[in-house]
Amino acid sequence: MSYLFLNLKGEYFDQIKAGTKQVEYRLYNEYWKKRLLDGGRFKEWEKIVIRRGYPRADDHTKQIMRNWRGMSIETITHPHFGKDPVKVFAIRVNS
Repeated sequence: MSYLFLNLKGEYFDQIKAGTKQVEYRLYNEYWKKRLLDGGRFKEWEKIVIRRGYPRADDHTKQIMRNWRGMSIETITHPHFGKDPVKVFAIRVNS
């Protein structure tokens, strides 16, 4: 089974867990392109594992496992990335 692991800050993890955050963003850069693209096409996983920080392997309260729902490339403005619009991977994390 293939998994995509995403480690998040507490506030974003809590929003996903509460169902108020549907998409997680990763900057469109070389680091994330290597992990999320294969020959210019999106990779596919069976599951996505969302973790609050870097929890111990046995701490399941800080992990959410969801079915893979896909991703897209978008341009957004978000305080985390600064004041200018940036290109991002928009990863669907809704249940």
